[in-house]
Amino acid sequence: MLARWLRLVPLVGLLLLTLVTFHYLYRAIHVDAQPDLPFDLDTITTDTAISQAIATTHHEVVSASTPDRRYFHIDFGAHRAINPSIIPHPVRPDTWIITAQLHENRTADRDSVWFAELVCNAVFQEHGRTLRCVQPPFILPIAATDGDNALCSGELAFFAMSIGPHDARVFYGPEAPYTIYGSNSAVTCFGQWILDFRVLVDWPARDVVLEQGFRRATELQRPFLAPYLAVEKNWFVFWDLDGAPYVHYDVAPSRAFAALSADGSVGPDLSPAAATDAQCLKEYLPTLQDPDHESIHQATNSLAVTLCKRADPLCHPTETNTVILTIFQHKSFVAFHSVYEPYVMLFQQRAPFEIYGISTKPLWIRGRGMGMIESGDSLGRNQTEMMYITSIGWKEAGMKYHGYLDDVMFLAFGREDRDTAGVDVVVGDLVEGVGRYNRRE
Repeated sequence: MLARWLRLVPLVGLLLLTLVTFHYLYRAIHVDAQPDLPFDLDTITTDTAISQAIATTHHEVVSASTPDRRYFHIDFGAHRAINPSIIPHPVRPDTWIITAQLHENRTADRDSVWFAELVCNAVFQEHGRTLRCVQPPFILPIAATDGDNALCSGELAFFAMSIGPHDARVFYGPEAPYTIYGSNSAVTCFGQWILDFRVLVDWPARDVVLEQGFRRATELQRPFLAPYLAVEKNWFVFWDLDGAPYVHYDVAPSRAFAALSADGSVGPDLSPAAATDAQCLKEYLPTLQDPDHESIHQATNSLAVTLCKRADPLCHPTETNTVILTIFQHKSFVAFHSVYEPYVMLFQQRAPFEIYGISTKPLWIRGRGMGMIESGDSLGRNQTEMMYITSIGWKEAGMKYHGYLDDVMFLAFGREDRDTAGVDVVVGDLVEGVGRYNRRE
């Protein structure tokens, strides 16, 4: 009997070996089929549905680097911030300088008049989902400015007590980085100032010693006799093909821009010479259905783009294929909630700087939220996430003002007045939805 059982031992061993083999093969197949992916499959399904839903109303742009192609978050650590900017670090690889308005700058009694800009070196983390400060951010040492308090009256009287910069944009010009910010003004209640960004942060000495203008805070002016708004916002500087600077004041209802001098003074408004602009704006600017609750205004700085690919050996910048790119926004205010719809505007880089093209549909950044809010009629209204683009900049280290269609550009934006974020997009994808005005003879 014992001998008979012993003859079964090899058979039992073979059976056990077979079962163990199948067990580990199953586990291997199961793990391969459901890897630890850096993205959520449910998120992809949701984004696909949203992409289909907004295809007729928006031009969608997606991240060139994040796993799920959504926008990334900008993290200033313990501080909440709004209105961000991103530029490549001048010497550190895979590092960017991020800035934003300090948002939680009020005391418990809500009576503070102090404002500040945060700044830090940042790197991408979490599979590219977050651009985070390497160390706790500093405060940009932008000094308060003196203004004429008499120009801030009535509801604007509190601006006279303001200390520090508001809503700075940090950006590269052809040679150096700058910041434009709001502060107390000598010519109106609240004006726009420009300052060489290199004197505010730790910047390579070999570059700082080269004077590129605006080494001291300089107030930008409007043309002679042109009326000022009580609170000026969102002006941007652009440079022509020869590197001469100009200030752009308005997009709507008509454009306004002028040549800029080193002391902040400007020449006459040059926009009337751009004869085709009026018809182009009429064709492409969003129509305001309710002017009391809608507006169109500038939003970002500018960059120069040559409309061919850097990788193309036949692509060379010329005055006919190189344009200035900026983004403006259509703002609507419904049920106590603001929604911003961004549009790309391209204009020529040589005088008289006529408009080259404008987005036929607003941009939709993948990851933007959709939802429902309460409204006065109790039925609720569909509202999308409030995302307001504040700055644009090149992603690649060493790039400053000029780029090509196959380069990657940052769009930095705020979210619902409580957070900062950005998206890196290929420029060719960004301008794909731009329509050109048909210049009929």
